[in-house]
Amino acid sequence: MLSSPAWLTLEVKYPDRATAFYEAFLELDIVSEAPDEAVLAAGDTEIRLRAPGTVPRGGLHTHYALTIPEREYDDWYDRLDERFDLVEHTFGDARSLYFYDPQGNCVELGERAVGGTGVTGLFELVLEVEELSSAVEFYTTLGFEVVDDGRDEGRVRLSTGELDLELWSPRLGIADARGGVHVDFGVVAADPKSTAREVADDALAVTSVDDGVRIRDPDGHYLTLVSA
Repeated sequence: MLSSPAWLTLEVKYPDRATAFYEAFLELDIVSEAPDEAVLAAGDTEIRLRAPGTVPRGGLHTHYALTIPEREYDDWYDRLDERFDLVEHTFGDARSLYFYDPQGNCVELGERAVGGTGVTGLFELVLEVEELSSAVEFYTTLGFEVVDDGRDEGRVRLSTGELDLELWSPRLGIADARGGVHVDFGVVAADPKSTAREVADDALAVTSVDDGVRIRDPDGHYLTLVSA
């Protein structure tokens, strides 16, 4: 059983500059800083900003979505609109705004009926995959559930209930966003080892690491399953 996102890693040339951007514009708190990697907090999810040089690498041109309280949405829009060319989209009654960070990642802020202030968590991540149907089978075997099958449009949305995962064939989405390549992310699992065994035959690699069990999927993305 899979649940909440633990972290998302983005590849950046200069972690100190990227940290300054995310601290200034998304008001994320810094958890730790080192010359090759900085960690910031998006609610209970870590946003890791990693310089090239280690494996797994952080994702490139990744599209991901963060939650903000609905009562703050207009303030966020007004503040960011002064600096960025925002794109807005509505999903039912919920609005989202999109803009780009200096590394070409498409950041989405989506309003939700949540408590707290500022960015409260990560709720969506988009991966680019070569063959959509096989990627869907891989992630459903892991425990994600298909919630929106847009296979004819080149995209399928899956969910753990706490994290939505969009699998995209190479394409442009809203705000010309692209799915991330070689993305490194972590998800909480009730039993990481037994869950990883379910896909061991189809994964490029399954490795025990300090955080849990790291799986390299057939498209080269790294998913680490961690215990609650």
